Amino acid sequence: MTLTSKSKLTLDIVDNNKWQKCKCCNEIIYNEDLKNNLNICPKCGNYFRLTAFERIELLIDHNTFFEEDMTVHSKNILDFSGYEEKLEVAREKSRMLDGVISGIGKINGIEVSIAAMEFNFMGGSMGSVVGEKITRALERGLEEKIPVVIVSSSGGARMQEGIISLMQMAKTSGAVKRLNEAGIPFISVPVDPTTGGVTASFAMLGDVIVTEPNALIAFAGPRVIEQTVNQKLPKGFQRAEFLLEHGMVDVISERKDLKETIYRIIEKLI
Repeated sequence: MTLTSKSKLTLDIVDNNKWQKCKCCNEIIYNEDLKNNLNICPKCGNYFRLTAFERIELLIDHNTFFEEDMTVHSKNILDFSGYEEKLEVAREKSRMLDGVISGIGKINGIEVSIAAMEFNFMGGSMGSVVGEKITRALERGLEEKIPVVIVSSSGGARMQEGIISLMQMAKTSGAVKRLNEAGIPFISVPVDPTTGGVTASFAMLGDVIVTEPNALIAFAGPRVIEQTVNQKLPKGFQRAEFLLEHGMVDVISERKDLKETIYRIIEKLI
């Protein structure tokens, strides 16, 4: 995959693995077949995760994406033991400097400010850089008076940054509030999995919240809750369909229709 940016950077993502096993039906799938099917198991329909780059490719018109804030990266502000090593491993694994890519692009011709989180970067955890880039994406929408789309996939706050990480919840939520006061649409797209401090902040503050089938969206995970309340939770608890039924999300869209769904929502709101 190739993305264009203001600095004309080209990123080529190469997966050397040829096969993957579906965790739902145990089918062995050729990677090329999986990619051609939008990372959905052709046998049982299970959704594999997409990278942040693949999310941009899925949603943004070809050759219209311009990346912003691409050199911003995390530092070990709290001198947390082993954090630098974890960052290096995450950068190698994800081919990104931190856990989100952001910029401006077009969805069926409509210009948007977009950000997509990367779960392969330390579980998509939100530290100071992720919070800053999400905030800048929201503020970019405010400055340019264009809709904002944020695709979330995260395990929550990044523990290696302590209170600095938790502060990003307030910072991103404040940026959403300013966008809302200006009457500019914010479409939040939490996908599997979106949990912790990301769920408890900007991910659930969209004017419209769109997700994919069977996505896990939660604050604490189901096992933690069951151990805390000592009760068995309902089947499908915290999955997209359960949340739609209980009013926590607004739309469930199949992946192949996600771009068109977001476009139709934005078209109605602008």
